[in-house]
Amino acid sequence: MTPRFLLLAEVAAELNVSDSQVYHMVRSGELPAIKIGGRGQWRVERAQLEEYIARKYVETASWVRDNPLGADE
Repeated sequence: MTPRFLLLAEVAAELNVSDSQVYHMVRSGELPAIKIGGRGQWRVERAQLEEYIARKYVETASWVRDNPLGADE
């Protein structure tokens, strides 16, 4: 069974970025997450991660459309 919630380190591995980058994405609100437990550990719901990835595909497609490759690139 696939776990519903992921540690920030697991999200980082999934996105192939650093743990600190994921922490920044969570703290800035870019990637929705929850804090749980007495020590306030962050968890990202897998569904939220998938939605984040889908949003990034849309944003990237828009950026590519607005910034076409020039003849010199």
